[in-house]
Amino acid sequence: MRCKENVNAVDGHAPAKDGSDKVKMNNFLSRRLFLNTSAIGVAAMGMAQFGCSDGKQTKPRGAEVPKIQGFEDSSTAPDPYKGWVPLSSRKIRMGIVGHGVCKFGSQFGFQDHPNVEVVAVSDLFPDRCAEMAKLCKCSKTYPSLEELVKDKSIEAVFVATDAPNHVRHCLEVLKHGKHVAVAVPAVFGSLEDAELLFEAVKSSGLKYMMFETSIFRENLYAMRQIYQGGGFGQLIYSEGEYFHYMEKPIDSYQNWRVGLPPQLYPTHSNAFQIGVTGGCFTEVSCVGIPSIIEHLKQENNIYKNRFGTEIALFKTSEGGSSRMAVSWDTPGDGGERGRVRGQRGTFYTKYEGLDKSVFNVSRPPLPPGMPLGGHGGSHGYLTNEFVSALLQDRKPLVDVTMALNLTVAGIVAHQSAMKEGEWMKIPKFKF
Repeated sequence: MRCKENVNAVDGHAPAKDGSDKVKMNNFLSRRLFLNTSAIGVAAMGMAQFGCSDGKQTKPRGAEVPKIQGFEDSSTAPDPYKGWVPLSSRKIRMGIVGHGVCKFGSQFGFQDHPNVEVVAVSDLFPDRCAEMAKLCKCSKTYPSLEELVKDKSIEAVFVATDAPNHVRHCLEVLKHGKHVAVAVPAVFGSLEDAELLFEAVKSSGLKYMMFETSIFRENLYAMRQIYQGGGFGQLIYSEGEYFHYMEKPIDSYQNWRVGLPPQLYPTHSNAFQIGVTGGCFTEVSCVGIPSIIEHLKQENNIYKNRFGTEIALFKTSEGGSSRMAVSWDTPGDGGERGRVRGQRGTFYTKYEGLDKSVFNVSRPPLPPGMPLGGHGGSHGYLTNEFVSALLQDRKPLVDVTMALNLTVAGIVAHQSAMKEGEWMKIPKFKF
């Protein structure tokens, strides 16, 4: 059930005292966009279907992925395949949508998993669609997500499209009776969208998983295992950082990354509390720091956002506190990282604590030949977790409740920053 502790804030920015902000919403944050899809033509609906693309197709793009922070960050774990045992001989029939500049659709290795058959792919740009089909080892393509989900042979869809359309696209997949996996974040700036996604997944009985990469980083996965084994006791304090310097924003469909408020993309850092404990944040006070970078100046982006860095102080459902920082405009050392301190132990680079037990902190084995991928070698583990959850008919690790708890805290954090750090309550999601 959803705990009714909502705040009087709307869609990614703080409401004006006179209420005028409720009618001055930016188009990209329209809370009812997906409710109008029945009245919009398929072509119009599909126009925002890309993750990390600019909508300006001028020439074919090759299979190489541009140098983007996180993708180059691979794992050095020894023999990640040792001990793998097949769960089933069944193959999940997957559809994949989205092949923008990040090429997410092919980056998570569905095509290499022995329990997956990629049935069809979709991207609005024909050359990108053809490239993704080749990389994903399938021959069937569709011009839009709206067409792909009509294919009755497809059981599940990976939505690797632009963040502002994640909710609408996931709802479309669920509406057609298919399981759904999605890139981060779960929702984009709208608490109402979060409510609707939660109810849609809950009522469908279908599997939903958000592919939050930090969850399967070696250090966070170890923290989670130690926490579940009692090695930390109650967590008193945690920190998470997502530092990604963007003097110029990553290429994106309709420039959705230009001027992006940092805490609207919060899951890589928030995972260092919520991904460890499975809990949530309850309140937040966030400080936003104005940026000297041009696209992060208020007059230069659709968000009217002036912050390049947002640092949030959260109260946790365990009774502790967390500092979670997201920054686009601080050059130097960057990445996705975190640390935790508990009553019985801490984890910075390793476990140090009262419990002398030997914790099993190894990530589960992958099928031989399954690539680990980037973001700390997390890509392959995320795909394997989703596929395993379908084969075993169980809840995926990053289900809709964890996905929303990871995401909505950032939405409210940005609202707090817009109100000079005012403490604000955060909606909590739990079945």
